[in-house]
Amino acid sequence: MENVVPTCFDDREFGEMVKVRGHRGSSLAPWTVALALMMAASFSLVVFMAFRPSPTSYDARGAMLAVRLRSSAASRRVNELSTKNDKSDMPWVEVLSWEPRASIYHNFLSKEECEYLISLGKPHMVKSAVIDSITGESKNSRVRTSSGAFLRRGQDRIIRDIEKRISDFLFIPEEHGEGMQILHYEAGQKYEPHYDYFLDKVSVKNGGQRLATMLMYLSDVEEGGETVFPSANMSTSLIAKQNDLSECGQTGLAVKPKRGDALAFWSMKPDASLDPTSLHGGCPVIKGNKWSATKWMHVNEFRL
Repeated sequence: MENVVPTCFDDREFGEMVKVRGHRGSSLAPWTVALALMMAASFSLVVFMAFRPSPTSYDARGAMLAVRLRSSAASRRVNELSTKNDKSDMPWVEVLSWEPRASIYHNFLSKEECEYLISLGKPHMVKSAVIDSITGESKNSRVRTSSGAFLRRGQDRIIRDIEKRISDFLFIPEEHGEGMQILHYEAGQKYEPHYDYFLDKVSVKNGGQRLATMLMYLSDVEEGGETVFPSANMSTSLIAKQNDLSECGQTGLAVKPKRGDALAFWSMKPDASLDPTSLHGGCPVIKGNKWSATKWMHVNEFRL
């Protein structure tokens, strides 16, 4: 059986209805056109969003350059604001380089924390040693003439707080870190360029490879004592060449020690390969004393 739609009006009434509706529709024609245009624009937007290039198809080099420019501009802006408002003690981060990946966490430590770390290390200073690249054993060497002392990981509340902040900044668990090392350089003392990652198979048995380093400056240095990266790709550096560096500091990307600042750099690339541009050294102190604290972070948990 066919479905029949009943009607309650004749052909004349239907004609009148068509006329009335037609008359009302003509008065709304501009609104109808506007609505149609809006719908067309919305449809075009949907089509564009559906077929636009995915983020992975963007030029990686261009994207990295944009990040660098934004980071550089942000660093300069924060620096300008800090100087203008006389808030030089405010914590802020400055990206230094992408090869190696390095940045400075300005005012990471307070004056009191710096003095506390020095007081912990000073009574226990011994001549600093280096790791033998073949045996993994510690040994004395002329390439490193400083003195140092190791602290226990988490040995007190202040140390735990500092280690927590390092972990949060680097996004590496606290358990992956070695005990902090306090270092002292007198005039003439240095640490020649070296890698923080291991070249032997013995050292990586505990915690795996060293992934990143947090080098905290506990004192200012009148002259010399810069941390220098002689193999850094200077084209990726985001800081201008400084004029007040020692002769050693002019051999690469250099950071002048400033009490409270912390230099963070990575020994491994994002693809987990070793980064040869992370080669770094401590320039000879020419005038004054240099105190610092080093925290090495590993790929895996470092067992104490």
